[in-house]
Amino acid sequence: MNRDVYVIGVGMHRFTKEYVPIRDMYFTAGVEALKDAGIDFRDVGYLYNGYIGGGMMEGTGYAKDLGLTGIPVVHVENASATGSSAFREAVWAVSGGASDVAMALGFDDMARMGMARRKPAPGVDKRVPSFENTLLPAGFFAMWAVRRMHEAGTTVETYAKIAAKNWNHGRHNPMAQRRADHEVTAEEVLAADMVAYPHTAMMACASGAGAACAIVATEEWAKKHANGRPMVKVTASQLCSEVYTDGHIFMGAVVGPAYSTERTAKLAYEEAGIGPNDLSLVHVHDAFPIEELMYYELLGICGPGEGDKLLHDGETQIGGRIPFSTDGGLIARGHPGGPTGLAQVWDATKQLRGEQGKIQVEGAQNALVHMMGAGSVCAVHILQKA
Repeated sequence: MNRDVYVIGVGMHRFTKEYVPIRDMYFTAGVEALKDAGIDFRDVGYLYNGYIGGGMMEGTGYAKDLGLTGIPVVHVENASATGSSAFREAVWAVSGGASDVAMALGFDDMARMGMARRKPAPGVDKRVPSFENTLLPAGFFAMWAVRRMHEAGTTVETYAKIAAKNWNHGRHNPMAQRRADHEVTAEEVLAADMVAYPHTAMMACASGAGAACAIVATEEWAKKHANGRPMVKVTASQLCSEVYTDGHIFMGAVVGPAYSTERTAKLAYEEAGIGPNDLSLVHVHDAFPIEELMYYELLGICGPGEGDKLLHDGETQIGGRIPFSTDGGLIARGHPGGPTGLAQVWDATKQLRGEQGKIQVEGAQNALVHMMGAGSVCAVHILQKA
């Protein structure tokens, strides 16, 4: 990056399954981020809207509620990595000198999204659905989980413990969709309805609606608007797609090749000048527990096959060596699509400022946020308490 970039403001509308007009959620997240930054919308030089569902110009229309200032407004879409990609665009707009201040605002409502139905090719029996039209994400992750059990001896109890941890982190996050009124146990998670073995409904990510926003700026703007709070610097911004290998799968796998996370994280560590042992907390694309478990290893937090022990030793919960999904993750905080990656930035920024109350990671210095997009793209950002 050519210029240092800082997160100066974050805002959210709580993720929810209840109906809330998307325009209202958009406005709430944007205004909260502006208030948090201590600036006006007229100070923003670029706006990147991240959303998967909705109309082609929907984000541009919602932006008018924040102000008509003539700035570029761009729609970003990159599957689950949409919010992360919008954030990256804002970071690079500031780093590259296009603007001193840029905003990334993600929003979506999964209730209005439908699975695309593709017509069969000529000559194909309509009674035989194609592979890619029938195998949903839950199926991909279930197969990944069973493969892990076969190869490493991972148990269903391990997956349940990851989900219970994230439910309990989400209990104390006011922006989380799932907020249990009691401490969730692994036994309770296992007793929930089965989705796709070995994952139960309480292990599956919560899909609802919501909005999240982050504003980034130059060091000069960050210092001017810090208001006595620690400044949060973006020390790495990496986005990678798949690389061809022998035996490559071209079926649009949701999980994606393991090397995608390893490669992207390696580039991020090099850019930030730190290693996995320097991280204070981590956010990942934990749509199902198998993902979080595998990312313990793929991000270099522990060695291959050591993720189960890391979890069982309590190292990945708040109070442990390297807390994961401190705001509840996709499982409890929720995963509406467009805003998910920006919700990670919301928590990471507040963690580094020391503002997260019961879910605060003591002495947080570096936070890594990771998202996969349809298994084909991987985004990794590292934020640092400056």
